[in-house]
Amino acid sequence: MIPKGARHDSIKVQVLAGGISHERDISLKSGRRLADALTDAGAHVVIREPDHQLLDNIVADAPDVIWSVVHGATGEDGALRDILGLTGIPFVGASADGARLAWDKAVAKVLVGREGIQTPPSVTLPKETFRDLNTQSLFEAIVGTLSLPLVVKPAKSGSAQGVTVVERADQLSRAMVDAYVYCDVAVIEKFVAGTELAVSVIDLGSGPIALPAVEIEPIDGRYGYDERYTAGETNFYVPARLDESVALAASKLAIKAHETLGLRHMSRIDIIVDAAGVPWFLEANVAPGLTETSLLPQAVIASGNSLSQAYLSIAQAAIRQR
Repeated sequence: MIPKGARHDSIKVQVLAGGISHERDISLKSGRRLADALTDAGAHVVIREPDHQLLDNIVADAPDVIWSVVHGATGEDGALRDILGLTGIPFVGASADGARLAWDKAVAKVLVGREGIQTPPSVTLPKETFRDLNTQSLFEAIVGTLSLPLVVKPAKSGSAQGVTVVERADQLSRAMVDAYVYCDVAVIEKFVAGTELAVSVIDLGSGPIALPAVEIEPIDGRYGYDERYTAGETNFYVPARLDESVALAASKLAIKAHETLGLRHMSRIDIIVDAAGVPWFLEANVAPGLTETSLLPQAVIASGNSLSQAYLSIAQAAIRQR
């Protein structure tokens, strides 16, 4: 259970949603659902775009707390949070530094790996380096070291955009090109087969707690952009269909990753559990989606909380921790 905050009819929340990333539409949906839930909890909410009037709108709205659900680089690379920090108004979620560490998948993997968290072996390749090398020799070295299948993904991107599962060596070249569409750095990672999980972590000031793990079962076998945001494309099981010991291990991994990356208030840690029941860290999300098919809301409900009460508690925690 998430500790419940007291209903507060005068709390003013500015929700930032939209932006210019590939995930703009998802952000707008998240913003509307967040605003509806907070309004139901008694808060006064205004939704704003993170545009050229950002600072002027913050002054005009005079919110008690700001909650950004801006997805993609615009909202998750730390820059927006640096700007919010200049205002002196508390905001929900990771600090600018924490966001930067988590947003860069290659950096996040290094940091959690240093803390003993299992994460698939990988190679990180900037586009410039990739262009300068003989691709035939490069691909032979990668396959020879990591072995197939592989996952190729942008180092900085969300919603599984630009992600390819590579089962044959001749698919690598196209996978790299697709990843570079979204970021100039690609991560080539050993594919780990197993049960895909999302573990949401909430911290209201008394230490992080893991919500029930959401098990993800895409009907066509791949949890891509469409499968994430189109109802009926994916089966979700909350709590995940795991042995109690495996579920506990996944929860502990998520909490440790959240702490290692210096995250605050809420995060979502993506995990794969292999056939032996070992959880592997894949990536961290500092601005989890809040749409009707998103994973954190499902975990909140499975934990026995309403979205309205949970979101209000998170907003109040951000105010207390200013």
